[in-house]
Amino acid sequence: MKYLLAMYLNPEVMANLSQQDMDAIMSGHQDFIRTIRESGEMIGTQALAPVADSTVVRVRGGLPAVTDGPFLESKEFLAGYYLVDCASKDRAVELAALIPDAALDGMGVEVREIVFFADAETEIPGS
Repeated sequence: MKYLLAMYLNPEVMANLSQQDMDAIMSGHQDFIRTIRESGEMIGTQALAPVADSTVVRVRGGLPAVTDGPFLESKEFLAGYYLVDCASKDRAVELAALIPDAALDGMGVEVREIVFFADAETEIPGS
């Protein structure tokens, strides 16, 4: 079963971390990647640019309306994700707890089952 482990961060929390704490988070992610590679559970991971650099596109009246900034007013924003293939939701939760972000106040990791998965080679259903 495939799961998305979505990492949310609070930019204020990140801004107040020491360099030592930031280094620990980065090495924790390296350890986590090594763990899920060795177990064969890793499909992929992506880190996102800061939310302040985002653009929101909404189509209104058939025309795109483009605005700067995050989609929602929130303290926490999607920062990146891991895509894993593991035996159960319990295992996905266990893996999420290993991600260093999960241990920080104002941060969290959301576990969501993937109900449809396609890559560049997958045929689109119904076509």
